[in-house]
Amino acid sequence: MRFNRTDSPTYLASQLARGFSRALQLRAAKLGFSAGQFPILLELWDEEGLTQTRLLEKIDIEQATMANTLSRMERDGLIERRPHPSDKRAQLVFLTDKARAMKEDALAAASAADDELFAGFRRFEKELMLEYIRWAIDNSRKL
Repeated sequence: MRFNRTDSPTYLASQLARGFSRALQLRAAKLGFSAGQFPILLELWDEEGLTQTRLLEKIDIEQATMANTLSRMERDGLIERRPHPSDKRAQLVFLTDKARAMKEDALAAASAADDELFAGFRRFEKELMLEYIRWAIDNSRKL
């Protein structure tokens, strides 16, 4: 059996993810964050004071990746960690003023990256693509 990359949804999805990451990274670097930090920023812009465990549940990445990313974000002045009031082992993650201030520009950067990836798509084609991507993601979470 011969594997054809251009017929493999798994391969193509990984290429699409890399393309989005590149498109966002170019813009994000100018704003002071990385594409890998964007999902964490999104969650914290919605709700601050989450534990690392809660962020892991929401974002669905490896624990080591989360720990390293949070450490870099703390180093770069994007987040601060505070002791959990009732769990001595846990810390709560909060945004800094710097991270709060970049929200609108960061969301605009992500939108511009989306627009680049969907250039040439008609509205209904983009909506269908998004529906199919969500469907595939839901299926992947059942694995």
